[in-house]
Amino acid sequence: MNFKNQTIWITGASSGIGEALAYAFSSKGARLILSARRTNELERVKSHCAYPEQVHILALDLAEYHDLNQKVKLALQQVDQIDILINNGGISQRALVQDLELPVLDRIMQVNFFGAAALTQALLPHFLERKAGHFVCISSLMGKFSSPLRSGYCASKHALHGFYDALRAEVHDHQIAVSLICPGFIKTKVSLNALLGDGHKQNTMDPSSAKGMPPEVCAQKILKAIQKKKPEVYIGGKEVMGVYLKRFFPSLLRRMMRKAQVI
Repeated sequence: MNFKNQTIWITGASSGIGEALAYAFSSKGARLILSARRTNELERVKSHCAYPEQVHILALDLAEYHDLNQKVKLALQQVDQIDILINNGGISQRALVQDLELPVLDRIMQVNFFGAAALTQALLPHFLERKAGHFVCISSLMGKFSSPLRSGYCASKHALHGFYDALRAEVHDHQIAVSLICPGFIKTKVSLNALLGDGHKQNTMDPSSAKGMPPEVCAQKILKAIQKKKPEVYIGGKEVMGVYLKRFFPSLLRRMMRKAQVI
């Protein structure tokens, strides 16, 4: 996979899939812009990259999506051009709908959907001017079907599919690619940081996440999908079957979701 000298901007790069992607792309000789809220963690990731001298740090909070136009200006001051944007930053949720407070739902939508959409919209003129570029959105299998306790998270991921499917059609003639990446259970801290109904973190690892695919393996699969400019990719174990059950046997999937242990 030849990403040498391409500039790749990764949000949510301080841990999990984003961190693994930073190491994978750096090992291929790519130039990186790493973004997340915690500058110290971004510096740590940078120091472990194969070519840290080719890594730029740009702290941002996706929830502050009205400021992302300025972040794009700052990014383009650091590099001549951006070739790939990977919208990876996000938060999850573990709460029944009846217990989910609206400010918590609002924050999930701000980070997972509005942040990604706003950053994409802010960078789009740069891609249009160059008639080149690749938007990569790290969605989830929960963007294709839903499970209990994740209503807000699923809603945000479903929204991403609606947004990026429309964008793909709009920019096709401008030689701009759009890829939706849908991981299943990946062994990251996403369940530790998942928000409860009142906004507090869950602070425990879901058994399914603990047994999930290592993020390094997931990152390599994502690199292959990006290289091939795949429109949509599903990554995981047997949970991927949920996509096909939703498509061909939706009533069966509904029954399974009612009875399933979903954590």
